[in-house]
Amino acid sequence: MRTTALERNAARPLKNHTSFGQSVRHSLTMAYRGLLKIRRTPEQLFDVTLQPILFTLMFTYIFGGAISGDVHSYLPVIIPGILVQTVITTSIVTGVQLREDMDKGVFDRFKSLPIARMAPLAGALLADTIRYAIATVLTFAMGYIMGYNPDGGLGHVAIAALLVIVCSWAISWIFAFFGVIARTASSVQGISMIVLFPLTFLSNAFVPVDTMPNWLQWFVKANPISHLVTAVRDLTNSGTVGSDLAISLIGAAIIVAIFAPLTVRAYMRRT
Repeated sequence: MRTTALERNAARPLKNHTSFGQSVRHSLTMAYRGLLKIRRTPEQLFDVTLQPILFTLMFTYIFGGAISGDVHSYLPVIIPGILVQTVITTSIVTGVQLREDMDKGVFDRFKSLPIARMAPLAGALLADTIRYAIATVLTFAMGYIMGYNPDGGLGHVAIAALLVIVCSWAISWIFAFFGVIARTASSVQGISMIVLFPLTFLSNAFVPVDTMPNWLQWFVKANPISHLVTAVRDLTNSGTVGSDLAISLIGAAIIVAIFAPLTVRAYMRRT
């Protein structure tokens, strides 16, 4: 029986005929597909447009007076914390949408194409960086409207925003892994919230660490979310770069190095 060229390419090991440059191009093509999905279904952006506004208003006015005495004094503390919490929470959607696409059979067709194995996954995650950027801009915009004036200057604010987006993209590989191995989209969301909820709230994002019990402070100080929040605060409030920024970037690199191949391997087995 004759086989078509597409079938021969699909059956051939992808690593033998896809260079790094080709893998990047394939991933960017898949990212463009993700952007088209967002444009055609703009309701996907409701969480990244409404959540930053609601969370910033609620947390600031609820905790501002109790923790810092007034809302204005609390803004340098809460805006970086809300930024990290909001953008990282948004990365959960990556795994949920991935699971939904796999249930629809979309990734089965991608697997039959002569493209890099990582491209469908990396492309989907790259497209979601637009969501992180929107959440970041809206959080800072709400802070400015409420009177937040970061002393670090616009340049350091931009670096802080880029840092949060990069780290959130790295963390989204964890949720993408959950999306591949879980059976339903709802279970992906449930598992992700169990992991993310204690990490975000048991951190220095909302309250000073020294107000917590001694037995809890060790976890909060070791929490990677706390390092990221501190790095953002250093950049935005004082324009300084500390060890927390390096720790955050190293942690993000380690997450990608571990979960990217795990996710691709699980994806190839499940699809």
